[in-house]
Amino acid sequence: MSEGEDATMPTECGALYRALCECHRRVREPWQREISCRHLNRSLAQCVVSVVCPDESEAVRTLCASAGTSMKRTQCQRAKLALSVCISSHQAPDAP
Repeated sequence: MSEGEDATMPTECGALYRALCECHRRVREPWQREISCRHLNRSLAQCVVSVVCPDESEAVRTLCASAGTSMKRTQCQRAKLALSVCISSHQAPDAP
C-alpha cells in the first residue's frame, strides 16, 4: 500500500485505511501481517464496497443473510451479480 492510494479512498473509510497502513507498518513478517491485519483488511473492503455500491451491497446483506427459500437463493444470486457488476464498473481498466 502506498500513500498515493489514499487519494481514491472514500473519506468514510479513511480511519480504517490509516489503521490498516499502521498495522502493515508495525507487522513486518508477511505471514504475521496477514493474520494480524486480516480484520482491518476485511473491514476496509466492506467499507469501500458499501460506499461505492450502497444499494447493491445492502441487497446482498439482506438477501444472502440466510439460506431461505429457493426464491430467496435466486434473489441472493442476482444481488451478488449486481454487486459484482457495480464493483467492476468502478475498477480501473487494465493497462495495455
